[in-house]
Amino acid sequence: MKEKKKQKEKEKENKDSGFVVKDKRLFAETDEPRPKEEAKAATTEETPKPQETPETAANQEAEYPPINFTNFVFSLSTSAFFHFGDFPDSEGGKAQKNLPAAKQTIDILDMLHEKTKGNLDENENKLIQSVLYELKMRYVKEKA
Repeated sequence: MKEKKKQKEKEKENKDSGFVVKDKRLFAETDEPRPKEEAKAATTEETPKPQETPETAANQEAEYPPINFTNFVFSLSTSAFFHFGDFPDSEGGKAQKNLPAAKQTIDILDMLHEKTKGNLDENENKLIQSVLYELKMRYVKEKA
């Protein structure tokens, strides 16, 4: 009984602070099993998570462009430009340069170009060559 009073007092204090702490342990502080009703209530009183409906999942998927070689190359090049400091950080709001990360992204694109030689159509080949040229020239400029 004393334990229930303590718990109710704690709940009242926690409500005033903006969050609630619930004891979900199966055993009380005295190493005795908690009453089954109390243990069940503590474990079943979780905040319900919003259900993701098939409609919202479909809408989220529709927002992304299709996955293909061209979009993959554009994604990697955008990542490199981000590392050059062209875009502000979404959290800090300030653009930061990270030349080692930009070089790594350029190297990934270069490796992709080498591994896909002979397997790309003319447009894809021109795209990756022009993106690599632009990024390599930018890296040299930034490094100087």
